[in-house]
Amino acid sequence: MKQLLSATLDGINAKKVEVEAAFTKGLPAFGIVGLASSSIQEAKERVKAALLTNGFSFPPLRITVSMSPSDLLKTGSHMDLAIALVIALQNENIDLEDFYVFGELGLDGRLKDTRSIFPILLSLRNQKLITKAIVPTESLEKLSMIPGITYIGVENLFEAIAVCKKEQPPREIEATPIDGETIEVGEVNYFFIKDYPEDFLDVKGQEIAKRASLIAASGMHNMLMEGSPGCGKSMIAKRLQHILPPMSLEEILQANQYALLGNEEPIFEPKRPQRSPHHSASKPSIFGGGSHHAKIGEVALANSGILFFDEFPHFSKTVLEALREPLQDYKVLISRVNSKIAYDTKFMFIAAQNPCPCGNLLSSIHTCRCSDLEIKRYKQRLSDPLLDRIDIYVQMQESSSEDKPSISSSSMHKEVIKAFIQQMKRGQKHLNGKLDEKEIEKYCILDNEAEQVLYKAVNSFGLSHRSVANVKKVSRTIADLEESKEIEKRHILEALSFRRRS
Repeated sequence: MKQLLSATLDGINAKKVEVEAAFTKGLPAFGIVGLASSSIQEAKERVKAALLTNGFSFPPLRITVSMSPSDLLKTGSHMDLAIALVIALQNENIDLEDFYVFGELGLDGRLKDTRSIFPILLSLRNQKLITKAIVPTESLEKLSMIPGITYIGVENLFEAIAVCKKEQPPREIEATPIDGETIEVGEVNYFFIKDYPEDFLDVKGQEIAKRASLIAASGMHNMLMEGSPGCGKSMIAKRLQHILPPMSLEEILQANQYALLGNEEPIFEPKRPQRSPHHSASKPSIFGGGSHHAKIGEVALANSGILFFDEFPHFSKTVLEALREPLQDYKVLISRVNSKIAYDTKFMFIAAQNPCPCGNLLSSIHTCRCSDLEIKRYKQRLSDPLLDRIDIYVQMQESSSEDKPSISSSSMHKEVIKAFIQQMKRGQKHLNGKLDEKEIEKYCILDNEAEQVLYKAVNSFGLSHRSVANVKKVSRTIADLEESKEIEKRHILEALSFRRRS
């Protein structure tokens, strides 16, 4: 046997690793070379115990296991099986060049799943480097979500050796179906769940905020809610997650890949993530970091879902200003001496804030206790470039005893799905809120009256180039909710009504 293929994570991408072994004359020893981390060096003891338990006798020779490329740092216990197989099958004439091998070994030879196997296989599949893999049986349930790979599940080392020698037929597995509802648009399946544990029927009044929430969810637009304490800002933010657009299989897989990289259990449901870091959270915890290796942060874990900042102005200035890059470029780059990693950040940003430090500036009942200087300082914590990246601004209404529920999450979700279908039928790769400049020119077509209204708004309000783009994207979503091909005057006017006034 010449070599086996395995892989290691380099940031969020997997890199192929070739594992081979040599038996040479000399004092009996067992060594691993090729820039292997301590977790792989520890594999020697697990591999020894597993091989001896399964009837393998070590020859009185020096055993050297090499992992190439030698300049790539290899980490993870998932390489145990590959190391054990190249030793156990050294004298066998077996060709496994098309197979990748993964699995952690117990001392008795039992194979175990590891958190890194799923993100590695997903990355290899996206790079079109893999078609077949030998994996632990207990990994099959989640790995079967990744299409395009033939899996051979094995319980232990003895069974893996038997499969390699073709003494035992491999287990056949079927792809695991996604739970929930399915719609097909342009030969692509999208998935969603009709489950509303927190319903918009619980939100009484706030009709403008509900309308803004529907528009924001339909196009994944960034939204800022400002209002007195207890008016329903957090209630609305929590309910938005359940009415978001359907997800493609790729989005579901990537969300679970990021969850595993964040040491969280994957949930293979078409449910977009929601992250709500506290305002005291550190910059590395939100954006990712680490002293040696770049670790994933909240903005990446929120990718394809919602990032919610409650008490928006109370976040540190460094966090607020650093937020501008992922909101604009939809990526965050973490640079360290040993690694540089870019994470996708196509999340829907939702923020909530009080109008002043005491929260009563807009109240007609309670008296504001803040001085003009305190209010000014509070407002100045949010810079104009940051606020310019928020598409929809809502000033919440004060709560009243006459407020009543008006619309359910189920009804809102139907409207969101209708708008989603309109966007996908146009051939968009991204939802309206995440369109780039070229896509805005292609998909956000205004009729003559709408063009004139927007032109007047630019001159009257001094809208920046980014603000104009945001208005077009929001009006495009409003038009999609009405199933209108072109953006009309009323769509532009409603989009302008959600612009923040300086």
